[in-house]
Amino acid sequence: MPGELVLTGARLVGTQARGAGTRPPGAGAGLVDILVRDGRIAAVATDLAADLPAQVARLDLDGRSVMPGLWDNHVHFTQWALARQRLDLTGTTSAADVARLVVERLRAQPLPGGATLTGLGFRDALWSDTPSAALLDDAIAAAGLPPVPVVLMSGDLHCGWLNTAALRSPALAAHGLGDHPTGVLREAEWFAASEDISVVAPDVLERLVDEAARAAAARGVVGVMDVEIADNLSVWTRRVQAGVTSLRVSAGVWPEHLDRAIARELATGDVLPGTDGLVTMGPLKIIADGSLNTRTAYCHDPYPGLVGPEARGVLTYDLDRLVPLMAQAARHGIACAIHAIGDRANTVVLDAFEASGARGSVEHAQLVSPEDVPRFSALGVVASVQPEHAMDDRDVVDRYWAGRAHRAYPYRDLLESGARLALGSDAPVAPLDPWISIAAAVTRARDDRAPWHVEQALPIEAALDASVRSTVSPGQVADLVILDADPTTTDGATLRTMPVVATVLGGRLTWDTLGSR
Repeated sequence: MPGELVLTGARLVGTQARGAGTRPPGAGAGLVDILVRDGRIAAVATDLAADLPAQVARLDLDGRSVMPGLWDNHVHFTQWALARQRLDLTGTTSAADVARLVVERLRAQPLPGGATLTGLGFRDALWSDTPSAALLDDAIAAAGLPPVPVVLMSGDLHCGWLNTAALRSPALAAHGLGDHPTGVLREAEWFAASEDISVVAPDVLERLVDEAARAAAARGVVGVMDVEIADNLSVWTRRVQAGVTSLRVSAGVWPEHLDRAIARELATGDVLPGTDGLVTMGPLKIIADGSLNTRTAYCHDPYPGLVGPEARGVLTYDLDRLVPLMAQAARHGIACAIHAIGDRANTVVLDAFEASGARGSVEHAQLVSPEDVPRFSALGVVASVQPEHAMDDRDVVDRYWAGRAHRAYPYRDLLESGARLALGSDAPVAPLDPWISIAAAVTRARDDRAPWHVEQALPIEAALDASVRSTVSPGQVADLVILDADPTTTDGATLRTMPVVATVLGGRLTWDTLGSR
């Protein structure tokens, strides 16, 4: 347990957690000292350090800004840790472009025997050509390279593109994909196969996870909600015991692990034994529909050019399946985090919250019908959203949700209706960096493009509120971030690259460029 630490010369800015209100820009302009004792804030006052014993550790902030530490409220942490090592397909403009990058990587970095090349980030919704196993096979053969397994993951994680060697690999033998007609797997078919693809040695994976956690701390992150498709309670208990201690983790539970959590009498928010208070029981996570880029988000209107039973997308969990599961979770004090992207899926999920009496969040809420917006507040359902997705998807929205873009990523409408917002990244879909999410929410712009539907932009105070879970006040957990700029007065470009000089987790420095004494 940390002892005492005093942060001197702090300028308090930012936010109160959970919608309790925000300190306006310029408020509290005087400098204060913050005393941390045994992991909590003991006092906040001017000239506090003068009366403390000399042996108390001190961090001189010299007027720098201090606010509560940041949370990323939706991540797939293992995938994020692995993504940092994978072939980056972000920005590719065609299937042929992807195949070119695959060949270039295989030429530059030949794989050892039995290894698989994995890539992440392609978005094919606007491509003029079509991905296929044959395209990858032919590109590799034309380059004179030996056939090796290639597995490429879409930017939204709802689709995988595999070549023939990967489809026929021993790892996927149980899935019977050797004669797959296209090599492009979507939704349930992809999720089932993805768990067996590119398995990494445990010691390598834990090193990558620890590196990713430390990198997050360097951006001011003190906690994440992890909804990796895994037994997250066991995974994170093991990780903390192995020394991964840079973050707090709210560990999401999938339906196949729900009974085990209930048997352990764990409710959302309960601390897991053996984790030094860092890991808590998270929500039940369910994916109710697909995604926009895969054209499987479940909508009231069909996608342009699509016909047939899936022309409006895919509903993975209907009301009859959702309600019993959510009611079971609610009876045992477990919140629910339900993925819903299309407007019709959001309607179904809100109906399920109403029918089950569950509490929790809609994850994503990317397209919402006007009549459903006020239901978030009325039902006490959190809108857990990922603002950078709007920047990634704006052109796809304009094409596939034409005429509905004004109610896509409707953050201002949700805020003004009284809904509570929680910001996240969905890493690796977007980078695990809350400043990117905050900037996207506030500016609705990126890469020097004009703002997109700026009427749905959030005030900076609301974006900060939606990114923290504590306050800078006595009795609160000492989760803090120290900044070289005031986020309430800076521009969007600075927000995206916010200079973080130190991060404090429960009174312990997890990132420090200043040096305490």
